Amino acid sequence: MSEIIAFRGTARKDDTLWAVIASAGRTMRIADVYPARAAAMADRDWREQQVRAYAQFLRQTRQPAPRYSVAPIRRADLPRAWRPLPALGFLRGQFI
Repeated sequence: MSEIIAFRGTARKDDTLWAVIASAGRTMRIADVYPARAAAMADRDWREQQVRAYAQFLRQTRQPAPRYSVAPIRRADLPRAWRPLPALGFLRGQFI
């Protein structure tokens, strides 16, 4: 128990994470976060591949295709109720 308390009380010098950011038009959401840039880049590539696979569906439903980018983010800047997004966002009934 003392180890957990000591860990919580210790401030991390580097609280930077790498965020995969989904955007469609002016709407931007944090799709997922990773401790390493390489992992975030791999996730971005996978998400872009999923968008390409569903491109025809997106055109038929006249929905904007999300674009993905990677940027550093501080842990404190994540919204409290944040949860990872599915690759296309519509799996939750909404586009990003």
